[in-house]
Parts: sequence; structure tokens; C-alpha cells
Amino acid sequence: MGITILGIESSCDDTAAAIIEDGFLLSSRIAGQEVHKQYGGVVPELASRAHQQNIVPVVDMALKDAFKSRDEISAVAFTKGPGLLGSLLVGASFAKGFALACNIPLIDVNHLQAHVLANFIQKKEQTKILPEFPFLCLLISGGHTQLVIVKDYLDMKIIGQTIDDAAGEAFDKCAKVMGLPYPGGPVIDKYAKLGNPSAYQFSKPRIKNLDFSFSGLKTSFLYFLRDRLRENKNFINDHQYDICASIQKAIVDILIAKLVKASLETGITEIAIAGGVAANSDLRNRLSDEAQQRKWRIFFPEFHYSTDNAAMIAITGYYKFLHNEFASLDISPSARFSI
Repeated sequence: MGITILGIESSCDDTAAAIIEDGFLLSSRIAGQEVHKQYGGVVPELASRAHQQNIVPVVDMALKDAFKSRDEISAVAFTKGPGLLGSLLVGASFAKGFALACNIPLIDVNHLQAHVLANFIQKKEQTKILPEFPFLCLLISGGHTQLVIVKDYLDMKIIGQTIDDAAGEAFDKCAKVMGLPYPGGPVIDKYAKLGNPSAYQFSKPRIKNLDFSFSGLKTSFLYFLRDRLRENKNFINDHQYDICASIQKAIVDILIAKLVKASLETGITEIAIAGGVAANSDLRNRLSDEAQQRKWRIFFPEFHYSTDNAAMIAITGYYKFLHNEFASLDISPSARFSI
């Protein structure tokens, strides 16, 4: 009998479950939460309530899609953190109950580590080239922006990170200022394809090491819009596509510059991208061009495994199972949690 892992993800506003068997994905289900759009961001209390409603049917569907019964599960892996504490508690509580009822091991998973290992998600029918160790990973999401040296599946070291806001947060907040719907990152990506990325310039941080900063860029963007709206109250509507293209270029410029610097300093040319912002089309295109120029081998997770999902929790749980890294039933989730 193979090693079959049930993965559960509930760190923010997506309730997800997935089944991995012997390192191959059998099923992945996600239930989103539309309620947050009317508030322009995730409301923690509403998120945790929705997780309670969604988690049982999502797990049930994942098991059925994989043609597995609960008796065939070897261990259950859940997101320990980082994330919204109320949301994390729902996933952790369900995982504990499932593990106790089935008398199987419980595995706690670092959400950020799981994003990195999303690059190893594969199906049996696929022929997929995987990153080789050590590799350099640019981890970019709504709450985190980090450069990580990945020495092994469970051995990672942060060599650079944001000192203020994350790249995904910069996308979403700039979109919110423009009056675009939540989540704003995908909307900016969509509109940017129709605009001129060189139309407007924004100030960029001057950080000498491998750390990132996006607060100054956001401030520059805010003042830019304020000044233009004084001259023309319809400025955003009149130039929406160019504004989106320009701010996207500025954010991607910062990310690529730091990644290039990290590659040169470490000598690592095996490059992986992870996190929700890894789904940004401009970032993918420009990094692919950069990889060709610099002779990098570059890896991106599939789009649906870039954003929060349980497949990445299950694959991380699988590697932790192989190393006998199990959690006790008294473990608690953590809102703040580093690699």
C-alpha cells in the first residue's frame, strides 16, 4: 500500500483539500469565498465562518475525486501558519479530528515552505522536469516576498525578504486606490496587457542587500494619482490601462533585479518561482526571457498551484512523512511563521 496524504489548507479565504499518493497528485479541490469582494479585502471573522461551512464538503469531494476512502489515508497534513488565526484554527481542528478518528499521524506544514514545494506537484500521467537542489526560489505572495535558497525538500534558508510590504500587497493596494475590484493583482495583470508599461515612472527603493521594499513605491503611486486627479478628475478612467501597465512594470522590475542579484551572488542558476504573484503573466514572460539570456533553468508552478491550494500542503506533508516529522495533537496554529 502506498503513502497517501490528505492535505488541508485554510490559511486565508480558500478552503482546500487534496490527496497525494507516493508523491503524485490524485485530486485537488478549492472552495473560494465571494463574500469578501464587497469589502475590498478579506474579513477574518467571515473567512473563518466560511471555512467551517466548506471544509467537510471540500474534503469529501477530494476523497471521492481520488477514489479513496478515509481508511486509505496514511496521514493528514494541515497548514500550521502563517495566516489568519481564525481560519487556521478551522483547518487545524478538522485535521486533528480526522487524524484522531482514523488513528493516523498528524503533520503540520509551513505555508511558505509549501509554496516553494508547489514546484514538485506532479501527476503520474505527466512528464515534468523538476528543480534540482540547490535552487534559488523567489517566493512572492500577498503577505510575503522572500528569496530562499532551497538545499533540500525540508532545508531552506531565507537570504532576502521584504522589510515592509509584500509584492502582492502592493498590487492589491494600488488596485484598491484605483477603484478596481478585489483581488486587485489579477485585474492589474489583465488591464496591463492593454496598456503602455513605459507611460509613467514611479520611484523605486534603493536597498543594497537582497531585501525588498514596496512601501515607497506605493506612496509614490498614491501621490502620482493625487496630483493627476487634481488636473483631471477622470484621469484614472481615461488612462486605466497605461497606469496598470506602468505600476506592474515597476513592481516586476524590483523583483527581477533582486533575483538577478541573488543569482549572481550565490552562483545558483537553478531558479524557481512560487506564491500567488507567480501567476502574474508579465512576471512569467519577463523571467522566461531573463532565463534564456542568463542560461538559467527556470521553474514555475502551474497557475492553479501558484495561489493557495491544498496540493502544496499535501506534497510537503508527503516529504515530512518520509522523514517521520509528525505533530502531536496538542499543536496550535501560528499566525506568524517563518521558513
